[in-house]
Amino acid sequence: MTRAIVRRALAALSAATFLPAAAASAAGPPTLPQPLAYLRHIDPTIAQDIRYATANNFTGRPLPGYDAPECVLHRAAARALAQVQADLAASRLALKVYDCYRPERAVRAMAAWSQDGHDGAPTRRFFPHVDKRNLFALGYIARYSRHSSGTAVDLTLIEKGAPPAPPFDPAARYGPCDGPVAARAPDNSLDMGTGYDCLDPKGHTAASGLTLEQHQRRMMLVTAMRKRGFSNYRLEWWHFTFDGTAGARHFDVPIGPIAR
Repeated sequence: MTRAIVRRALAALSAATFLPAAAASAAGPPTLPQPLAYLRHIDPTIAQDIRYATANNFTGRPLPGYDAPECVLHRAAARALAQVQADLAASRLALKVYDCYRPERAVRAMAAWSQDGHDGAPTRRFFPHVDKRNLFALGYIARYSRHSSGTAVDLTLIEKGAPPAPPFDPAARYGPCDGPVAARAPDNSLDMGTGYDCLDPKGHTAASGLTLEQHQRRMMLVTAMRKRGFSNYRLEWWHFTFDGTAGARHFDVPIGPIAR
């Protein structure tokens, strides 16, 4: 083999070795596996307050896999949610999502937290009347969650154009989730009778002890979501599952920032 042929062969091998890495670098962050999609790419008007990417949740810390505070959903569920948002516009209302796709590693972290032997005092405001060890048995948290397929979403109603809520203060002593709205952690949502993730009988969709207005708001949310194919979970007024994606694959990919 001549030296010229050897040089050409080495040049071809070098290109084959380094081109994929260069192409990956130029492409930016990895894309989500199909059929997952960022909600902002489908409807950026829906407000987002992704609690498991923060310390403002019942575990008191960000959960693994939430590397960015972004809502990711099965594409069909995201499109249906955009329809709900459009339907609400006439009532001067809008949606705000708290949790969407949940990596399976986060589900496992919830299970470990519930059985870690600590009483959960710093975050007991989320479960003021329930022992944290019983949250799975009582149906408030699932070991196999439709969230991990991007077909479940936790959300609420806000007034259209509502200003952001005051910032969460980790050092503050907020009242229990089933207490007066002014004593709870800050939120800019309509008062639904409890805060989000209130793992308590008062958080049940048809709970007793609500004002007429609180009950009507819950029913308004349920009706609006049902119209576009979402079913409510009776123990959590905020939790809905999109019915058109039964059997969708579950994922454990982390939620990263959207490429700008």
